[in-house]
Amino acid sequence: MDDDLISAGRRRWQARFDAAHTRDADFTTLSGDPVEPVYGPRPGDRYEGFERIGWPGEFPFTRGLYPTGYRGRTWTIRQFAGFGNAEQTNERYRMILGAGGGGLSVAFDMPTLMGRDSDDPRSLGEVGHCGVAVDSAADMDVLFRGIPLGEVTTSMTISGPAVPVFCMYLVAAERQGVDPKVLDGTLQTDIFKEYIAQKEWLFAPGPHLRLIGDLMEFCAARVPAYKPLSVSGYHIREAGATAAQELAYTLADGFGYVELGLSRGLDVNAFAPGLSFFFDAHIDFFEEIAKFRAARRIWARWLRDVYGATSERAQWLRFHTQTAGVSLTAQQPYNNVVRTAVEALAAVLGGTNSLHTNALDETLALPSERAAEIALRTQQVLMEETGVTNVADPLGGAWYVEQLTDRIEADAEKIFARVLERGRRAVPGGEHPIGPVTSGLLAGIEDGWFTGEIAESAFRYQQALEKGEKHVVGVNRHTESVTGDLEILRVGHEVERDQVRALAARRAARDDAAVRAALAGLLDAARSGRNMIEPMLDATRAEATLGEICGVLRDEWGSYTEPPTF
Repeated sequence: MDDDLISAGRRRWQARFDAAHTRDADFTTLSGDPVEPVYGPRPGDRYEGFERIGWPGEFPFTRGLYPTGYRGRTWTIRQFAGFGNAEQTNERYRMILGAGGGGLSVAFDMPTLMGRDSDDPRSLGEVGHCGVAVDSAADMDVLFRGIPLGEVTTSMTISGPAVPVFCMYLVAAERQGVDPKVLDGTLQTDIFKEYIAQKEWLFAPGPHLRLIGDLMEFCAARVPAYKPLSVSGYHIREAGATAAQELAYTLADGFGYVELGLSRGLDVNAFAPGLSFFFDAHIDFFEEIAKFRAARRIWARWLRDVYGATSERAQWLRFHTQTAGVSLTAQQPYNNVVRTAVEALAAVLGGTNSLHTNALDETLALPSERAAEIALRTQQVLMEETGVTNVADPLGGAWYVEQLTDRIEADAEKIFARVLERGRRAVPGGEHPIGPVTSGLLAGIEDGWFTGEIAESAFRYQQALEKGEKHVVGVNRHTESVTGDLEILRVGHEVERDQVRALAARRAARDDAAVRAALAGLLDAARSGRNMIEPMLDATRAEATLGEICGVLRDEWGSYTEPPTF
C-alpha cells in the first residue's frame, strides 16, 4: 500500500478518534512518557497488504472494533460464578461486584444444564456441584436479590435449556420492575457447539434451531439490548481442538445462526449485532493473539461479502474470553496463576471485549473465595498497572503476529470449504433448508466429522506430551515441589437436600391449574408452529419448573442420541 493510502487511512482514524469519547486517565508510560493511542507505518513507509491490517475501528477490524481501543472503554471484567443454591451464589456475586467486577456470568449445575429438576432421580449427587441449581423463576429471584438487573450486564452459560432459563431471567426482571428494553447481557444458546464438543443437548438439531429462531425474533422485538446468542468456541477448544479449528468451527457456527436469522426474514443489519462470541485464551501467547485478530477480520468479510451486512455494527465480531481451563494443572496449582495471567494478557492484546480469568484451584473444584479474588485481581493488575490499555493493538504490524494472523485465517478458510462441501454432498443439487453452511454443520454433526477431527487433534497433543515434545511445568517438567495440598471449596450434600425441599414447597404453594394450563399452551405452540417464547414465559410466571417445561418439549419432540463413530 502506498504512502498516500496509508496517510488517508490515518486521517480517517484520527477523525474517528477525535469524535469518540476517551476515558479520563493517565496515558503515559510508568516513567511518565506520553504514548500515542495507535501506531502504524511512518510517513514514507511502504507496507504491502496494509489494508488487511488497517486502523482500529475500520473494516476489516483486524486491529479492533473501536478507534480508541481501550482508551475509550476497557474490557468488562466478567467473572464466571455459580455453586450450591441461588442464595449462596448471590453472596458470591455480591462479593465479585463489591470487589470491582463489572458484570456477572452464571454457571449452572449439571441438572440445570440438562433441563432436569433437582428432584429428578438423574440429578442425584449433582445438585449445586458444578454451578448453581435453578429449578424455577423463584430461584432466579433469589439469585439476583439485591442486584438491579437493569444496571448489571448478565451472561448465562447454558445452551440446551437456554430459552426457558432466559424466560426465568426475564420474569425475575419483571418482578424487579425492570423494563426488558434495558436488560443487557448475553445468553449462550449455542446448540451447534453442544453437538460438536460439549454434548449437553435436549433434542435433535431441528427443534433446537426452531427454539433459537423463536428467541432471535422475540429479542429483536422485545429485548433489543440483550444478545440472545453467544457462539462458543471455548468448549470446542477445551475438547482438544487446535486454535485454527476453534476459530473455524466457531465462526462456521456463527454463519449458521446468521443463516437461521435470514431464514426467519430478519434483517441481518438488525440481528447480527445481537450475536456475540466466546473464545478460549490458551497458553501459546502469540498464536492466541493472532487468532483473535483473524476472527474479527474473517467475520467482517463474510458478513459483508456473503451475507450482505452493510452496517459496521453488523460486521463487528464482539467476543468474551475465558482463560483456558484445560491448561490448568492439579500438580503445583500455584503455577496456574502464572498461566492465567499470560492467557489473560493474550486476550487483552487480542482486543477482547470482556474477560473471565480462571482461579488457580478450578482444576480441583469450584473456586474458593481466596482463589476467586486472585483471579479477579489478575485482571485488575493488567488493567490498572501494565499500560496495556494505552495503545490500540500494540502488536499490529509485528512480522510474527501478522504472519500468524494470516496463517490462522488461511487455515480457517480451508475448514470452511470442507464444511460447505459436506453441505453440498448432503443436499446435492437441492435447496438448503436454512443455508449452505448450516447444511454442512448438520451433516458434520450427524456423521461425527467434527467430533472425529477434534479427537484426532487431542490425541496428537497427548502423544506430544507423553513423548516430552510438549512441556507442562509440574507435569512432565520440573516436577519437584514444596507445595502442599490446597483447601478447596466443597459443596455439601445438604445443598441438594435443601434445594429439593424448597422445590417441593414451591410446588405445593403454586396454582397447579394455572401451571397445567400454561404448559398446555406451550404444547399447543410447539405443535402449531407459533413462536414459543410468550407461552414459555406464561409457564415460567406460573412457577412451572425447568424440568416440566423441558419435559413437555421432550415428550413432543423426542430426545436425541449421537450417532456412534469409530
